[in-house]
Amino acid sequence: MIRDPLTLSDEELLQGCVVETFRASGPGGQHRNKTESAVRIRHVETGCVAQAYESRSQHENRVRALERLRARIALEVRRAVELTGYTPPPELRAILPGAGSQRVKGRNASFWPGARALLDLLVADELAMAPAAARLGLSTGQLSRLITGEPELLRVVNDLRAGRGLHPLR
Repeated sequence: MIRDPLTLSDEELLQGCVVETFRASGPGGQHRNKTESAVRIRHVETGCVAQAYESRSQHENRVRALERLRARIALEVRRAVELTGYTPPPELRAILPGAGSQRVKGRNASFWPGARALLDLLVADELAMAPAAARLGLSTGQLSRLITGEPELLRVVNDLRAGRGLHPLR
């Protein structure tokens, strides 16, 4: 059985990846241009790629690239959802409004599994906000605010909606 990449530890996730280092150009002086501190990570199974080159430290760039890879997988890899008797999985419930102290926000590694579950539900509901919101026990306004609160999530939802001829969320 293939394990979900978003639930793997960093070490386990990296085992299924190709990691490349390279020299990055840009600000940072001569040191940056002489070392291979930039990192690109490609997850073999999904084909998702992320990179980081902001820091002079290869270690820091590896951490950033891995965070970005998790976000990329969540935003690009869809899973089928059975709508009959649907109940939100725990990772999605954790990011819903009203989750209180359990709620996590974007740019946090624990946000992305919930965001992916939300995207999977939206795709299963043909990107219609009202049915998805009803399944989550939210108003359409609450669901819209959740999506618009994370720019990358909003971009993906709007791209998917545009592909079906629907108006973008604002």
